[in-house]
Amino acid sequence: MFANQGFYESTIAQIAREAGVADGTIYLYFKNKDDILVQFFEFKTKQVFDRFQKIVKKGDNAVEKLTQLIRRHLKEFEKDQNMAVVYQAETRRNSPLVKDQIRQMSKMYLDIVAEIVEQGQVEGCFRKDLYLGLVKRYILGAVEEVISTWIRSGGKYDLVAMADPLVDLLIRGIGIYELSANNFLGDVQTKKQGE
Repeated sequence: MFANQGFYESTIAQIAREAGVADGTIYLYFKNKDDILVQFFEFKTKQVFDRFQKIVKKGDNAVEKLTQLIRRHLKEFEKDQNMAVVYQAETRRNSPLVKDQIRQMSKMYLDIVAEIVEQGQVEGCFRKDLYLGLVKRYILGAVEEVISTWIRSGGKYDLVAMADPLVDLLIRGIGIYELSANNFLGDVQTKKQGE
């Protein structure tokens, strides 16, 4: 209901009708429409993050764990497009109703990513000079944008198929290995000084 009409446009009567119950029955389980949205986020958060934790534990190394986390993230949203639409709409809107749940979800996700990145640094597959706060948000932002683009397309392609290319981009970046950012920035500075 919320995915099709939006939270604010949906009524308790419509929700009850969709659920196949009388309007009053809704109030036996929820205080009001706001409570339905809050409970939805709390339920989905627990459900999805349990799956994230399980799949990450199965990885043998940091790259495998990151790949599995992103693949599972995309899979959860692909299999429940309505959840994806509601989540994206409410997070983009910065909904005060679910601000605490969104903050909790973000923290949980960023904590998982931090553990993976730190493991990768110990294993020697991720750079040790990375600013962890930036890397965590970079990864979360990239995944959320892939999901957002998929939603805007109407879910017309295999979202999970984007996992491996996304991880490759996150791990290897867009630059040529021999051309580091410092070398590039140094060249730019040299050119500016010569002008």
